[in-house]
Amino acid sequence: MARTYPEHPAFPEDGGAEQAVWQALRDHLPDDAVLLAGTALQDGAKEREIDLLVVWPGLGLAAIEVKGGHVTRADGQWWQGSGEGRHAIDPVGQVQDAKHTLLALLHRHGLAAARARAAHLVALPHTFVPGGWDAPELPRTMLLDRGDVTDGGRAVHLVRRAIDEHGAGRAPLDEPSAESLVEWLTGGFPSQSEALAVAAQYEDHLDRLTREQAQAMRYLDAVRRVHVVGGAGTGKTWLALEHARRRAKAGERVALMCYSRGLARYLERTTTQWPVRERPAYVGLFHELPVRWGAAPGDDADPTDWEERLPCDLGELAAQRPESDLFDAVVVDEAQDFGDAWWPALLRCLRDPDGGRLTVFSDDGQRVFPRSGTAPVELTVVELDENLRSTKQIAQLCGALHEGVTRPRGWPGAPVRVVDVPFEEAVGAADDAVEALLDEGWETGQIALLTTGRRHPMQVETVGMAGYQEYWDGFFAGEDVFYGHVLGFKGLERTVVVLAVNGIRDAARARSMIYTGLSRARVLLVVVGPLGYVEEVGGEAVRRRLGDAWAWAAASSTG
Repeated sequence: MARTYPEHPAFPEDGGAEQAVWQALRDHLPDDAVLLAGTALQDGAKEREIDLLVVWPGLGLAAIEVKGGHVTRADGQWWQGSGEGRHAIDPVGQVQDAKHTLLALLHRHGLAAARARAAHLVALPHTFVPGGWDAPELPRTMLLDRGDVTDGGRAVHLVRRAIDEHGAGRAPLDEPSAESLVEWLTGGFPSQSEALAVAAQYEDHLDRLTREQAQAMRYLDAVRRVHVVGGAGTGKTWLALEHARRRAKAGERVALMCYSRGLARYLERTTTQWPVRERPAYVGLFHELPVRWGAAPGDDADPTDWEERLPCDLGELAAQRPESDLFDAVVVDEAQDFGDAWWPALLRCLRDPDGGRLTVFSDDGQRVFPRSGTAPVELTVVELDENLRSTKQIAQLCGALHEGVTRPRGWPGAPVRVVDVPFEEAVGAADDAVEALLDEGWETGQIALLTTGRRHPMQVETVGMAGYQEYWDGFFAGEDVFYGHVLGFKGLERTVVVLAVNGIRDAARARSMIYTGLSRARVLLVVVGPLGYVEEVGGEAVRRRLGDAWAWAAASSTG
């Protein structure tokens, strides 16, 4: 049985004609189809109405004009009624015009359903029409008569056939496009306070989903060497933390590490809240472990420190440490950031380099640094394929950039917003977007502004004045708008992300950079920059997803 909008329509006084067709279709359409009654359309001064609209995922759209009573066609003209009440009608012209008006509105609003298969039909639920009848403007296969409506199943068959034949050469209507269309046609007008309340409820929902997955991953305890692979939002960081905690609680000496400063600070802050016996022995940056054991700190101005010297120092120092300083288990988050030289050194940190526990979590789609590395040991691969952290709209857009299959489990949410400006205007327009969001009622601590090219002046100023630790502690305090860069934000998220696409230095990494930036948002995503460039980098799949985005003039939303 199809979903219906409204659930209980108020039908016109037409002798029950429209209600009869509505009920036949409702009862025989598949469960994922949607049946809308009395869809009003306003296109400038033009007003149109579709009596019944079928939205059929996997197939397309069907607009149906219903005419009750006695209907005939003679001398090229349609007639309704009899005797003195007989009058000329134009059901085909009406439904064609209404269908074209709908498609024009969908195109103007950037909805992908505008490009889907679409058909129009006429329903005469009180009139029998011979099976062999045809008219130039309305083949018999595009007409539902009394017998078809009484059958129900045949009516649905004719609707399917009309969409297939009438929409030949156009794409079927995919499920996300169908959802966006129905949301646009039926969406309410909630207050901003209601939208914010839904966002808060959604955050709780996401936490529950992630914890569900952690329960399913307990078998990791039985696998000594494992590689957990998953796209953005699949809960890898949460699972890395949980796995490290379980191993420490079991009495093992655990190292939990990553490459990015922000993620390392998050891991440190999180684990300090745990009971002492559940905390890993070492939590933080890979490069800080050799420094803790006596190596000279790395120099940001000298990349060889990070790529060569410190990994080499770690291997040498590990060989000199007493066994009590080494680890039973090493857990690595965002492992795609690790270079080839780092893995042998890491294995030497295990008390048993050949059999000690090694659990790594990675997403090759977020390989945003110009290096690649693979652990030189055999690892059991576990794949995560559900995006638990983002709304469907965000997850589907990110999925269009990801090589693997990631199924969204989040709720439907607000459309992605797009501010189409050149690279050089992206940061300024992103600042305007932040101000507009604050005016809407979003809290400062819910918003992060991330750049893909030059760092935002606020990020440069804060790091220069306060240093990295205070900078990241400010992010976790969640009291102010956070200004960061995509490179340093992997593994981290915010309720609202404004992504300023202000240039990408290395074209070969453009896809990974944009994918990583988009995937940091949980509830609302605003993309600011040249839309054509984002679509070119992302390809056809991204272009189609962005077809459902809201072209937002952020500055005009204030006041």
